[in-house]
Amino acid sequence: MSDAGDPLCLLTVHAHPDDEASKGASTVARYFAEGVRTVLVCCTGGEEGDLQNPSLREPGQPFHGLTPEQEKALLAEVRPRELARSVEIIGFSALHMLGYRDSGMAGTPPNEHPDCFHQADLDEATGRLVRIIRAERPQVILTYNDDQRGYPHPDHLRVHDTSLLAFERAGDPSWYPEAGEPWQPQKMYYTLWAKERVVAVHEALIAKTGESPFSEDWLNRPSQDHRITTRLHLPGYLSARSESLRAHATQVDPSSAWWFGLTDDELASVYPWEDWILAKSTLDIDTDSVTEDDLFAGIRAVSRV
Repeated sequence: MSDAGDPLCLLTVHAHPDDEASKGASTVARYFAEGVRTVLVCCTGGEEGDLQNPSLREPGQPFHGLTPEQEKALLAEVRPRELARSVEIIGFSALHMLGYRDSGMAGTPPNEHPDCFHQADLDEATGRLVRIIRAERPQVILTYNDDQRGYPHPDHLRVHDTSLLAFERAGDPSWYPEAGEPWQPQKMYYTLWAKERVVAVHEALIAKTGESPFSEDWLNRPSQDHRITTRLHLPGYLSARSESLRAHATQVDPSSAWWFGLTDDELASVYPWEDWILAKSTLDIDTDSVTEDDLFAGIRAVSRV
């Protein structure tokens, strides 16, 4: 319970199926195990995703012998099932689809599709998310960083913009009066792959195999680690990440050293944390100097849930 007596709820906003597996899966698994209601909002269906697992094109596999057009059609059929399995593995209490089409990469024709997230009216998209927030009543929202120079996907940028406005408007009765009773979330966090994590995994892979998938470009990216406010110790929940990634079999190559070069136990020995940036808060705290080990710090009642 929160101090106000409301059940604790965590809501996370993602762009595509599989993003919930690669960003914060272990965090969500922890809170679900604690009894917190955990809610996933997936903004698009991932229609522009390509087959990333070449083994599925081998004889006897579902994509063997298909044309590119047939692959796209089968992917559209399979990806919702992969998402459902990932949701089950991680432990989401509820899944909401925001209802937009995948925009594809910047500068490509899918960016111009009238139904894609990139083309959506920002106020209208925010209204859809506000309706979900008011129905689910989360105290904490997880979304994408305001600094996405490393991967400026149009849908990821739109997730950030929509989430930020929804946080500000969900508690304001003058916005979207038809979308339910106003509810003000108390904290919003940005996801982050810490530079410290990238370096630790890179060095562990070099020690283990002599090779690493992290290029010089990755290793030389500017660090945002100074912005981290919240570090969660999650060695017992790392399997939620690896197993949910494997559930997205069309999108994740099971032989990828990027995702699976270290076992869960090996990762736990070098970097057992997930890191978050407290971006917004209605609590009386300084978001520039806070150090937390719990997303619900300052919200929980004396009892844990």
